Amino acid sequence: MRRTIVVIVGIAVVGFIVLQVLPVGNWIPRLRYPGNPPAGQAVQWDSAETESIVRRACYDCHSHETEWPWYSSIAPVSWLVFYDINGGRAEVNFSDMQPDEAEDLAEDIEDVISDGEMPLPIYLLMHSDARLTDAEKQTLIGGAARTFGATDHEDRSDADD
Repeated sequence: MRRTIVVIVGIAVVGFIVLQVLPVGNWIPRLRYPGNPPAGQAVQWDSAETESIVRRACYDCHSHETEWPWYSSIAPVSWLVFYDINGGRAEVNFSDMQPDEAEDLAEDIEDVISDGEMPLPIYLLMHSDARLTDAEKQTLIGGAARTFGATDHEDRSDADD
């Protein structure tokens, strides 16, 4: 019995080591380490409060200002982190916004925040500071509407007045 446990632990250790050196990112582009490239055209937020909320809850995945946690260098968790960051930047990148990308962004932000889709629940497990109160959600939604010039929906933060 003891020998079986030693063999299982040995296989697990060898497997873990192999995962650390396996170049999975070379085979699957979405799993490549994205790094923090230089920022391009950054967003000029409507207020310091909106910017503070967005930086705290969104910038790790939606900008080139990602703060890499210790576990982002340990496979296979690193692959999940890289996958989410690459996907997040492909969807919206606040460090490199092009004018045509901002067209429907306020409405998209409102939808994902209101529906609880963002920040991702798995992200919130390790980043409790990214949890948004209802008031912060409304500030973010209103700030995004003002920042991106939304005209097709009401700014909810002003509707409460």
